[in-house]
Amino acid sequence: MSRTKGQSSFVQDIQALRERARQHIEDGAQTSDYRADRDTVLRLLNEALATEIVCVLRYRRHYFMAEGMNAESVKAEFLTHAGEEQAHADQLAERIVQLGGEPNLSPSGLTERSHSEYVEGDDLEDMIKEDLVAERIAIESYRDMIAFVGSDDPTTRRLLEEILAKEEEHAEDLVSLLK
Repeated sequence: MSRTKGQSSFVQDIQALRERARQHIEDGAQTSDYRADRDTVLRLLNEALATEIVCVLRYRRHYFMAEGMNAESVKAEFLTHAGEEQAHADQLAERIVQLGGEPNLSPSGLTERSHSEYVEGDDLEDMIKEDLVAERIAIESYRDMIAFVGSDDPTTRRLLEEILAKEEEHAEDLVSLLK
C-alpha cells in the first residue's frame, strides 16, 4: 500500500509529537502548545475558587440560620447548593494544579479574592436574595472568564462552562423560591 503525501507528513508530525511529549515531562498536562496566558488563567481560577468557597460558607450559614414556615424546603436547597459549590471549588483547585499552579485556599484575603460578597441576610427572604445576587455575580464572572480563555485552553473553558450551567440552575432555583 502506498502512502500519500498527507499520510507521510502526518507520520512525521506524530514522530515530532512523540519527541515533544518526552521533553519536560514533569510539566504533566501542560504541553508546549498551551496557548493561554497561564498566569492570568491561574489568577482567574484562584479568584473563582475564592468565590466558590465564599458561596459555600454563605450557603452553609443560611442552611443553619433559616427559620420560619417555609424554612425546611429552603434549608434543603441551601444545603444542596453548598455541596455543589464545594464540588466546583474542588474542580477549580484540581485544574489549578493541572496547570502547574497552587490553589489559594488561605482564609486570609478570601473575601478580597472572591467576586461575590459574604452577606448573611436578616431573614429567609434576605438570605435567598443574597444568594441570588451572588449567583448572578458568579454567572457574569464565569461568562467573562470563558470569553477570556476562548479556544486557547479548551479544558479550562469546558470546566468553566459546566460550572456556569450549574450557577444558572442555582439562580433559577432561588428565583422560584422567592415566588
